[in-house]
Amino acid sequence: MGWQIWLIISLFFFILEIATTGFMVFWFGIGGLAAMVTSLFTTSFTIQAFVFIVVSTLLLFATKPLVNKFTKKDEFVKTNAYSIEGKIGKVTKDIESVEGKGQIKVSGEVWSAKSYDDSFIPAGTEVEVVSLNGVKAIVKPFKNE
Repeated sequence: MGWQIWLIISLFFFILEIATTGFMVFWFGIGGLAAMVTSLFTTSFTIQAFVFIVVSTLLLFATKPLVNKFTKKDEFVKTNAYSIEGKIGKVTKDIESVEGKGQIKVSGEVWSAKSYDDSFIPAGTEVEVVSLNGVKAIVKPFKNE
């Protein structure tokens, strides 16, 4: 197999790595480059394939602990609207759960709000955003401890 084929295989794996998030396919691209260099010295496909498999596998297992150290899989990053959960805001219009009225201002944004236990919360009270329910922030009075 010619060096051009191994170069194409390597490029395929590098492009595939860009399209994925796991940082695993990259090592097959490196293995392809090693096989490409090997093809310059031997025409044996068996030797070239062996070099490809060995280099890819060794790099994959040798770097897996390092990659796992720098990639956090269990950490959930709240984005967009959900980023206000847990933040402290101020009631701008009385929260009356019976009538479904109330507003808060949190992180510079005004949100419709409802108390988490259907209690009345007067304007000016500091509240903590417990969760979101559609477009309403579910809040509870903030107790500064």
